[in-house]
Amino acid sequence: METLTEEILTTVIKKRPAISHKGTFGRAVLIGGNAQYGGAIIMSAESCLKSGAGLVTVITAKENHAPLHARLPEVMVLDWNEPKALRTIIESADVLLIGPGLGLEEHSLALLKFVLSRQEKQWLVIDGSAISLFAQEKLTLPHPDKTVFTPHQMEWQRLSGIAIADQNEITNHTYQKKLAATIVVKSHRTEIYTNKKNYRCPLGNPAMATGGTGDTLAGIITSFLAQFAAKDAAVCAAVYLHSYIGDLLSAKNYVVLPTTISAAIPQYMYHFSN
Repeated sequence: METLTEEILTTVIKKRPAISHKGTFGRAVLIGGNAQYGGAIIMSAESCLKSGAGLVTVITAKENHAPLHARLPEVMVLDWNEPKALRTIIESADVLLIGPGLGLEEHSLALLKFVLSRQEKQWLVIDGSAISLFAQEKLTLPHPDKTVFTPHQMEWQRLSGIAIADQNEITNHTYQKKLAATIVVKSHRTEIYTNKKNYRCPLGNPAMATGGTGDTLAGIITSFLAQFAAKDAAVCAAVYLHSYIGDLLSAKNYVVLPTTISAAIPQYMYHFSN
C-alpha cells in the first residue's frame, strides 16, 4: 500500500487556464438531505463548491431549499419530488453524489435506484445512507469502474460483510476487487482502494471527529472528479487535502468543524497550484 504525500496535491491541482468558463470545471449534482438531515447535503455542497466545481446543483427535500440558498447562493437547488427535472439534471452531470443526509426511507431507496438506472457517462460517488441502502437491498452497479464508495468503517462492514476488527489491507482489497469500484474507507488513517493500486493517507486527527466531516470529504471528492482528468489521483488528492487542512487547523483548535475546513479549501488549492 502506497502512503500518500503532499506531492499528490501539486500533481493534481493545477493553475486554472486563462481561457475558461464555469463549464470548464465540471457539473456536479448532489442528492441527499431529507427533512431531518439537511445539514449533511449543505455541507457537501459547500465543500464541492469551494473546492472548485464549476456548477453545483443540489437535489433535496423542500425544507432545505431556503437554508441552502441563504448559505450558498451560488448553488442551484431542485425539489427531489420532481422526476422529470431530476432526469434532466442527472443526464447533464459530469459527477453525481448521492447519500449525505439521504435517509433510509422508501423515497430515499427509490432515488438511489433511479440514479443507478440513469448512470451512463457520469462518475458516481455513493456516501452515507446510500451505502447502507445499497448494502441492505443488495443492489448492483451499472458502471463500477466509474463509481466511488466513501464508507466509514461501520458502513464498510455493512457493504462488504467484513467485521471492523477484521478490516485490513488484504480483506478490504479482496472485496474491492469483487465490487470493482473505488473504495475510500474513512478511519483514523483513511485508505483508498482502486482497481489499480491501494493508498493510505497518513494525515488526520481526533479534532476532526465531528458530524459532517465525511459529508465534507464526499463533496471534495465529487468536485475533484468533476475537474481533474486523472480520476484515481483526484480521489487521493481530495482525501489528502481534507486531512491536510484538518491537521493544520487542529494545531490551534480543539475541534475542527467541517465548514471551517471548507472555508480554507480555496486558499490551499491556490497554494498548491502555484
